[in-house]
Amino acid sequence: MGKGAKNKTTEILCAGFGGQGIMFMGKLLAQVGLMAGKHVTWMPSYGAEVRGGTAYSMTKISDKEIASPIVSNPDILVVMNKPSLLKYEEKLKEKGILIMNKSLIDVKAKRKGIYIVSIPMTEMASKLGDIRCANMIAAGALIKRSKMFSLRTVVNALKEMLKGKEELFLMNKKALEKGSAR
Repeated sequence: MGKGAKNKTTEILCAGFGGQGIMFMGKLLAQVGLMAGKHVTWMPSYGAEVRGGTAYSMTKISDKEIASPIVSNPDILVVMNKPSLLKYEEKLKEKGILIMNKSLIDVKAKRKGIYIVSIPMTEMASKLGDIRCANMIAAGALIKRSKMFSLRTVVNALKEMLKGKEELFLMNKKALEKGSAR
């Protein structure tokens, strides 16, 4: 939702294994939208909350009221593993943004006519000291490519969500910054 966008709705689907922070990433994006005065919906998939199972969350951010939280053709697709890429790539809108975790996806996207960002998120997170912050590297890349919000706005939302967890906040903030620098 760049500057000057009117009545714009952005649909985001984040997918990966349970334990990769998929729900937290979607919830953070919804929180950022709320803090920016937008209408938002966030819908997690609760069927595979256990580590290792497939998980996804759907987030909508809009200038107007949102009728349904369902995201069937996302503007932005974040995939943290290969099964998620294979399952959701075809659903991405034409000219949409695909953000891929190159560390866990050893194939190229098949689609043409989309903007692809492929970065080694798990590897980068490991270098930061905790692979669990790969989701914030993805969120940083999403913010940079979509230009929906400023990094500062996202950091403020992250701080709000991790109130009282200073060490966790600082690690995730660093990961967001790394992702937005890619």
